[in-house]
Amino acid sequence: MADSARRTRLDTPRETRRQLVRRPSYDTDRFGVFAEQFARFMGTATFLLYMTLFVVVWMLWNVLAPDRLQFDNFPFIFLTLMLSLQASYAAPLILLAQNRQEARDRVIAEQDRQADARAHADMEFLAREVASLRMAVGEVATRDFLRSELRSLLSDLDERSDRGDRSEDGDEADTG
Repeated sequence: MADSARRTRLDTPRETRRQLVRRPSYDTDRFGVFAEQFARFMGTATFLLYMTLFVVVWMLWNVLAPDRLQFDNFPFIFLTLMLSLQASYAAPLILLAQNRQEARDRVIAEQDRQADARAHADMEFLAREVASLRMAVGEVATRDFLRSELRSLLSDLDERSDRGDRSEDGDEADTG
């Protein structure tokens, strides 16, 4: 009963049926790496040189070789077909490589944005700390202020001691 109730519920998926023909499975990451390597190679001067050499040899063979050895006469339709086939396979591989690079760039941009946000928060914190230190230093006596206060106290003490010396001299003269 529990099994039949589970099957009729809409929030549980149906059991998968076995397919007569299995879909081919492949590692998407490995295929993506292959596509990136292929796209990188197609963007090199080496690829252009090889492709140019291939086309020139093809054309020279089909123009200069004896008639019985030629397999693609002047309009070079078979060559055009091969180049079109190569382009039709190359374009999706290049797009796949670009998509993978875009995904990597998106992740890097997000990481950069997070690092920038952390750096901005750190700078704001440090700016607040520097401002609080400036305010605290404004309330603290500076070295020059202390020196001037000590000098004024010293001069006051000197004046008192001079008055005290004079009054002692005057007391001795009165008693003597």
